[in-house]
Amino acid sequence: MTVRATIIDHMTAIAAAAGTAVAADLADDTVLLRCGLDSLGFATLVARLEEALGYDPFTLMEQPVYPRTFGEFVAIYERHAPR
Repeated sequence: MTVRATIIDHMTAIAAAAGTAVAADLADDTVLLRCGLDSLGFATLVARLEEALGYDPFTLMEQPVYPRTFGEFVAIYERHAPR
């Protein structure tokens, strides 16, 4: 499974547990706050992704970057994936 697919799977599960849904038109340019998760949902997502992928890119960054879009969020995870 790709990093992108893993992120989407976890986003979908977290949204469903909160009684919402991930944006149907989820694309790279979708603003994160319009993806279907609130700030608690994203905190949960980052924690679950660390368990699933084995790393937290936000702790690996030399300079913190706060993604604005879904594509930026995915790119951060892809860029910091263990090789």
